[in-house]
Amino acid sequence: MEEPQIHESAQGPRVTPAPSRTAQTPRPVPGPRPAAVPRPGRPGPAPAAASRPAGAAPRPVPPAQRAPQAAAGPVPAGPAAPSVSAAVPQIQLIPASAEGALDAAEEAVDLLLDTGRAPGDILVLTTGDPHPWAAHELSFGEAAYWALHDAGDDVFYADAAQVQRAGGRPVVVFAVNGGAVDTVAGSLPVALTRAGALLIVCGDPQQTNSVLGAGV
Repeated sequence: MEEPQIHESAQGPRVTPAPSRTAQTPRPVPGPRPAAVPRPGRPGPAPAAASRPAGAAPRPVPPAQRAPQAAAGPVPAGPAAPSVSAAVPQIQLIPASAEGALDAAEEAVDLLLDTGRAPGDILVLTTGDPHPWAAHELSFGEAAYWALHDAGDDVFYADAAQVQRAGGRPVVVFAVNGGAVDTVAGSLPVALTRAGALLIVCGDPQQTNSVLGAGV
């Protein structure tokens, strides 16, 4: 019996190489997350430059990441730039009744501390009954009480009527927990000047708007 001859045409199916896959276009690197509002006088972190292949044309910068242009040409020579105290702080309103304003202020302080604020950054002012901490510390005399304020290493509670004596801090929490209407009208604008970055008002929003302006 003759052995069957194997012809080249009888070889198994030829495997056609798979076409080379076109390299996928790399997904654009998302831009930096919007940084938290920088404190007055301290610029925010510079965004990191996104890497791109060598020779590739530069991508246009999205409008949100373009550097803002100066609104009024070059800055003329003159006085130095305004200090932190001259910056306009943000204003946050927390609606609360006179009976609940102090509790709302305490919750605001707890939240500030939980989010990384240093205790010495916070000043709490009350328009009605003093905060229990203030009442306790005043029992040792005003000199010892205000020495704690000057030390600046803890949350300080004071009567809003004494806001003129209190120094500025990055955050001022203003609790409208009673007291005369004139006390609120006279001390709230001063509290705004004491706040370096943020003023939190716990009270009636209508009253706050009437004192600080409708734009609040």
